[in-house]
Amino acid sequence: MSFINYNSKEINCKIVYFGPATSGKTTNLQYIFNQTHPDGRGRMISLQTQSEHTLFFDFLPLALGTLRGFNVRFHLYTVPGQSYYDASRKLILRGVDGIVFVCDSNVTRMEANLESYSALVTNLEEQGYEIDKIPIVFQYNKRDLPNVCPLSEIEDYRLTRS
Repeated sequence: MSFINYNSKEINCKIVYFGPATSGKTTNLQYIFNQTHPDGRGRMISLQTQSEHTLFFDFLPLALGTLRGFNVRFHLYTVPGQSYYDASRKLILRGVDGIVFVCDSNVTRMEANLESYSALVTNLEEQGYEIDKIPIVFQYNKRDLPNVCPLSEIEDYRLTRS
């Protein structure tokens, strides 16, 4: 649930981009950063390895204006896609208000998508969340590249909630 601070008149929402390694989570935040007016965004923080994989997380704060006198702020995070960073992913998911699951559309990445989605469900359940009670958007990324899996087949993998 969003954090509402009545003293400072702020509404803060935490959105986490989750998905397998190299699916495009960091690229999403970089695009949003580049498309947002400097007055409406904070500094983007990205901790990456030498091979440009996310090491711990990416973070982008956005100010979206006011709603009934409250300043609305979104805090966008990515998690590392590699499974050996599971502890980091769990930490970043704490207090999540919504999730963007970034699915790699390459036909060879379907198993990685399934493993990542399964890890998401497990990580949320371990923290007392129910996947069906959290807003989640499925982004089918890299649709413009060769060797993509048809959307009907991706959906047959049951990445979406039933």
